[in-house]
Amino acid sequence: AKVQKMGYVYFSPDKNYLTVSNESGNIKIRWLDENKNALLIPIKFKDDTITYYMQFDTGSPSTVFYRNSITNNPKIQMNGDKGKASFTIGNTLIESQKFKILDYGKSSKVNKIIIIGTLGTDILENRKTIINFKDNYIAFNLQTTPKDFRSIIFHFKFKKRRIIIPGVLQGKEQNFLYDSGTSAYELLTNKENWTNLKLPNSKIVIDKGNSWGYILTTFTAFSNNNIFFAKGQVPLNHVTYVEGLSKTQYYSMKFSGMSGMLGNKIFLNNVIFLDCKNEKIGIK
Repeated sequence: AKVQKMGYVYFSPDKNYLTVSNESGNIKIRWLDENKNALLIPIKFKDDTITYYMQFDTGSPSTVFYRNSITNNPKIQMNGDKGKASFTIGNTLIESQKFKILDYGKSSKVNKIIIIGTLGTDILENRKTIINFKDNYIAFNLQTTPKDFRSIIFHFKFKKRRIIIPGVLQGKEQNFLYDSGTSAYELLTNKENWTNLKLPNSKIVIDKGNSWGYILTTFTAFSNNNIFFAKGQVPLNHVTYVEGLSKTQYYSMKFSGMSGMLGNKIFLNNVIFLDCKNEKIGIK
C-alpha cells in the first residue's frame, strides 16, 4: 500500500474560507485502487460535463487544489498560491476565493481518474457528516443528527480541525487521530507501540510509499486487539509503523499526545457520524 500522505504536524490552520450550502445527499465513494489507498470524492464544476475527484483527507485542515492537475482548468482562477472556484459535491455547493494551490499533482489521469486536489476538514467544521464505509457513501452538511446515532454519540475533540478520538487500547486510555489520508492502514504508530501491539510471530509486510514527495517505508504486522470507545469498539487486526519521517513530523506526533493515526481500513465495516460543531461522534 502506498502512503498517500501523513499529516503529523499540528500547527494552527489557516482561517476557514469555505462557503458551504445545502445537504449533499449520499455521495458514492470511489477508491483509488483495490488497496483503497485513497478515498476519492467526485466533484463537478458548472457547465462542465467532466467528473473530477478530490481525495477526502481528514488529516488536512484545508481544502487544496493541485497546481499541476488544474493548469488547464478555466473553472479555477489562479492567483499565485490561491485560487477562486466553486464546485458541487452532489447537491452541496462549495465556494471560496482563497483555495490553497499546492505545487503538486499530475497533469495526466491516474487509473482513468482526474484527481485535482484534497478535500480537507474545513468542509466538516461546524457541520454534521456521515461516512458510511459499509454502503460506500458520504453525506456532507447534514441538517440533523440521524435518529440511529442519537443514543450512541460520544465526545471527541476537533482541535485545530483535526479529529481526535479518545479510546482504550490494551487497557490504557489513549487519543487517536483519524486521518483518512492514510487510507489503507488501520493504525499507524511509533515503533515502540507497534512492537507491543503486533503478534509475536507475525509476518511483517514492508512497503515503500510517497508522502508529498518524501519516500517512507512502512512495516505492517498482524495484531489481535480491540480499540474500545465510549460507545462500542473496533477490532485492530493490523498495526503499522513508519520510517522516513522528518524530525519535525516525529516530534510533533510524539509530543502531541497522540498514540497514533487511525486510517480508513479500521473502519471499513463501520458507519461514522461526525458533528464537528458540538464535537460529538458516533461509530457503529
